[in-house]
Amino acid sequence: MFHSLEISQSYSVFLRVTKQYLPHLARLCLISTFLEDGIRMWFQWNEQRDYIEATWNCGYFLATCFVLLNLIGQLGGCVLILSRNFVQYACFGLFGIIALQTVAYSILWDLKFLMRNLALGGGLLLLLAESRSEGKSMFAGVPSMGESSPKQYMQLGGRVLLVLMFMTLLHFDSSFFSILQNMVGTALIILVAIGFKTKLAALTLVLWLLAINVYFNAFWTIPAYKPMHDFLKYDFFQTTSVIGGLLLVVALGPGGVSMDEKKKEW
Repeated sequence: MFHSLEISQSYSVFLRVTKQYLPHLARLCLISTFLEDGIRMWFQWNEQRDYIEATWNCGYFLATCFVLLNLIGQLGGCVLILSRNFVQYACFGLFGIIALQTVAYSILWDLKFLMRNLALGGGLLLLLAESRSEGKSMFAGVPSMGESSPKQYMQLGGRVLLVLMFMTLLHFDSSFFSILQNMVGTALIILVAIGFKTKLAALTLVLWLLAINVYFNAFWTIPAYKPMHDFLKYDFFQTTSVIGGLLLVVALGPGGVSMDEKKKEW
């Protein structure tokens, strides 16, 4: 009991200390995969264009337009989000980039990558919810009928989509460590999805995912000329973006459609 109380107090102190910085860190982590991919489009311009042209037989011009759209859309969206200008438009643009890449790179037929892209979309939904909060804060003195339903359901949808990332990390073998990891991980993602002890569960998932990301996706240990380097780099930054989404959950809370919120009414 005392140990549980100590953990709770330490967690409360952590939230108070990081309250001002956590949303900024969350945004930076969230846009990291778009930033990395936009930069990669610049340095691998010819390879990306040739791949799209060969895969879809769409011609040189359309393939070039695809690469240019990805480059400008992603880098431009990242700049707007970090500068907190037109955040909602930037999020919708990045949603479009996710959808475009899902089709163009045939991610739609790869369940693992599809679930990770959906998790990335969940992070953007949470960012949209945060931008709505910032918009309302300008009218702090005006009476309100309560939190708007769209924001509540954005937070719910964002939480549910985020946990899809962890579904791709489950290992179906009989080793004790895998079974333990699956049980703990499943319990945590359920807590985040239903919104119970949400901030603590999300913070625990952040630490778990951070450790897995650094250990399994250490692209810096692979020479740049090897294909595995780009593969691990892609995984690393996509996972970092999901970490950013979870940090937004820690910073903002679960929203109105959650057990944590309903407990306040009981």
